[in-house]
Amino acid sequence: QVQLVESGGGLVQPGGSLRLSCAASGFTFSHYRMSWYRQAPAKERELVATIASAGGRTYYADSVKGRFTISRDNVKNTVYLQMNSLKPEDTAVYYCNAYQSVNYWGQGTQVTVSS
Repeated sequence: QVQLVESGGGLVQPGGSLRLSCAASGFTFSHYRMSWYRQAPAKERELVATIASAGGRTYYADSVKGRFTISRDNVKNTVYLQMNSLKPEDTAVYYCNAYQSVNYWGQGTQVTVSS
């Protein structure tokens, strides 16, 4: 059974940091491209960051470039999103995604940036 379980979300003040984790099971994690998406209220889900299966290549949305870092541990079957210098506009539900011809999604974790 495929599972992607996100954790690490919460309430943080502007300028603060959070680290999201996504623990994967039920598929060969190291073969899948992993991504983080987010969806704010009344907005479309958007791609935040992607990391290749071997962990070398990464992609970031312009809105988070220089502030967020995606990484993965293919031994622990976990992907991370380190989020620094958080802004109120980063407030959203963050979803973990695994892709290799099929898409798997986690249930999401809420991130709220507010003073």
